Amino acid sequence: MPKVSDVPNLGKAVVDALQRGAPDIDLNDLPILQDMSADRLTENVIAINSNTPDQRQKFVLEQLVKHVHAFAKEVNLTTEEWMAGIKFLTATGQMCTDIRQEFILLSDIFGLSALVDTINHPKPEGATEATVLGPFFVEDAKTIQIGEAIASDGKGEHMLVKGRVTDLQGKPVARCLIETWETDEEGYYDTQYGEFEMDCRGRLYTDDDGNYSFRCVKPVPYPIPNDGPVGKLLRSMDRHVFRPSHLHMMFQKEGMEELITSLYFENDIFLTSDAVFGVKSSLVTDPKLIEDEAVAKSHGFKNGPYWHLDRDFVLITTEESKAQIAKEREERAKEVSA
Repeated sequence: MPKVSDVPNLGKAVVDALQRGAPDIDLNDLPILQDMSADRLTENVIAINSNTPDQRQKFVLEQLVKHVHAFAKEVNLTTEEWMAGIKFLTATGQMCTDIRQEFILLSDIFGLSALVDTINHPKPEGATEATVLGPFFVEDAKTIQIGEAIASDGKGEHMLVKGRVTDLQGKPVARCLIETWETDEEGYYDTQYGEFEMDCRGRLYTDDDGNYSFRCVKPVPYPIPNDGPVGKLLRSMDRHVFRPSHLHMMFQKEGMEELITSLYFENDIFLTSDAVFGVKSSLVTDPKLIEDEAVAKSHGFKNGPYWHLDRDFVLITTEESKAQIAKEREERAKEVSA
């Protein structure tokens, strides 16, 4: 059989579609699809997709088709449920804007974002664990010097964060860029206010010994966006929409694997039920309240008390990261084939 465009007496709709860029497929390359029974449908879909030139794309789509079809069979998906799902995904897309991604939020609440992050950023023993970036990172935050503040006055309870950044061997990572951002005491990021004015975020560099310190405020819990279809879904499952308080930190240094992580806080009411599954036990901290006014002022605060948090971070090299990813992919492949 010829290409589609070689077929005589094509209708105008087909010709128009080809002119608009529809694939002009060689019909000889297509499998013969005839039996569309429930038992054959999955293999037919996989067969028609088998000419996908990108082998990774081909593999991912093949597995997707298998799992989606298996899911529909396992739950005996009804036509009404299928249509409800279509309408939900349509509403999810309609909720997206340039500054809001409802599909990522959907991925978040099912733990998929956290899972993909963990798969793609595995850490060897001794390295600081990564967690989800979240939607509130902003480029071009103000650069501060070690010991300075990322938050203006009146944004919340004072907190000092200090520590050291090293590699797996304990050697300092000098001049490492640290990006950090957080909520104010009301539970809002600066980007959530009507008039955006950058606050409660900043960037700084470690010194030659890998040391860093900065003043900020103690973050508080906050809700994920819940006025759209994802929020409605959570309500239908009797789940809450809150994230525990946390301080975002991102580390960048040439030759080192970028680390995106967060610090969480002991005794937070949402620590064990994070709506987006971002909490890891190794990232939970317990800052100490310092009430001595003289000590507070020595760190640059106008007055006390303040929360004091010491936290070191361990980065891995890009080569160590590649080796760890390869190791874990091999282990997962063995599990799948077992």
